[in-house]
Amino acid sequence: MTTAMGAALRRIQFGNALAAFGNGFTAPFLFVFASHVRGLGDGTAGAVLAVFAVVALAVLPFTGRVIDRRGPMPVAFAGSALGAAGALGFGISQSGPSVLASSAVMGAGVAVLQPALATMIVSCSTTVTRSRAFATQFFLNNLGLGVGGLLGGLMVDEPRPATFTLLFVIEAAMFVVLAIVLSTVRLPQARGAGADAAHVTAAGREAPVGGWSVLLRDRSMVLLCVLGFVLFFACYGQFESGLSAYAVEVTRISTSTLGVALAANTAVIVLAQYVVLRLVERRRRSRVVAVVGLIWAVAWVAAGASGLVHGSQAAATALLITTYALFGVGETMLSPTVAPLVADLAPRRLVGQYNSAFALMKQTALAVGPAVGGLLAAVGAYGAYIVMLVCCSLGVSLLALWLGRRLTVAQDRPYRSVVVAGSGGARAATSDGAEPVTADAVSEERAAAAVV
Repeated sequence: MTTAMGAALRRIQFGNALAAFGNGFTAPFLFVFASHVRGLGDGTAGAVLAVFAVVALAVLPFTGRVIDRRGPMPVAFAGSALGAAGALGFGISQSGPSVLASSAVMGAGVAVLQPALATMIVSCSTTVTRSRAFATQFFLNNLGLGVGGLLGGLMVDEPRPATFTLLFVIEAAMFVVLAIVLSTVRLPQARGAGADAAHVTAAGREAPVGGWSVLLRDRSMVLLCVLGFVLFFACYGQFESGLSAYAVEVTRISTSTLGVALAANTAVIVLAQYVVLRLVERRRRSRVVAVVGLIWAVAWVAAGASGLVHGSQAAATALLITTYALFGVGETMLSPTVAPLVADLAPRRLVGQYNSAFALMKQTALAVGPAVGGLLAAVGAYGAYIVMLVCCSLGVSLLALWLGRRLTVAQDRPYRSVVVAGSGGARAATSDGAEPVTADAVSEERAAAAVV
């Protein structure tokens, strides 16, 4: 990785952290703002969150094609502008239609930013440094969200609507700062651009560059998307719905203690991310994800046990906090694993399309997960809820092992494949379509990885 690529990557990460910081100010308070502060009721507040998700699902299928044709930078600028406009709209909205419109605008902005920033990180990293780059992005996202949420909670006062307006203004300002930071970034030119008229699949067949048609014929990517859906459904899709309801209704913890459990999740991510990274970045990606499935299965068993402990609220609370902490451990293992794998599976000219497709599956899971969790919570089927999610977690492990059988060595264990190629003095093409790697390049990559 060159010095220019490293500088560009640091600026992208900095801007991304600031955007997450701004989002942290408002994300925990959207429902309260619409329902209580503006007096629009719980139905409208729920619709605000639903619109946010639905609009994201609507724009993501087209985002990847625009990124691949126009580049990620224009899409990131558009996303920043939409995010800022939506945040300001929230702050001044007084009626149901205006709040819903603001939710739609901000949802579209946040949705297109995700694959655009991911594509930028791919272009400014290499096979060796990519895992660390995405782990850093995940770490900064969680740190920004946590700090923003903490400050927002200290600033906000429900009887004073102006304090909520201030939060939305801060979020809008962070989107503007993100755009300003990105305007200073010069992305490296794709090597061999224009020569990539076809993509050679793992089976050795050539497929023309055709967006969704190429992706849907890539069985490894389709399987990874299915795996991603189950991952996000079984974890993130439950945080604000079924798991929270279970914690309050079955484990009988207070809402303040639930906040402690969420803080434990964030603390594990912030404190353990780079320790975990050192443990997993040289391991097979498929096996790392399989281990995550097992960890989350244990987490859901602990959650179930917390509802069965009678007469010891301290033990029940400890079990539930352990659930959130175990989720955090799994998340730190996924961040340097799944997103880089998406990039390494993608043809050079379809990185945006692949990132958008995976983001679409993530967003779908985040929409379906709360609906399913909320429905089971509403009818009190908590036993079935825990069993379903234990099975989903074990399904993650099985899907990951199945995917591992389809991946090449360069895709499943890229660090080892680069080092082996370099140590023998041979020239081996990297999975992201870059120039072949030699032994001299390997030492440079190791040095670069240490500072990303």
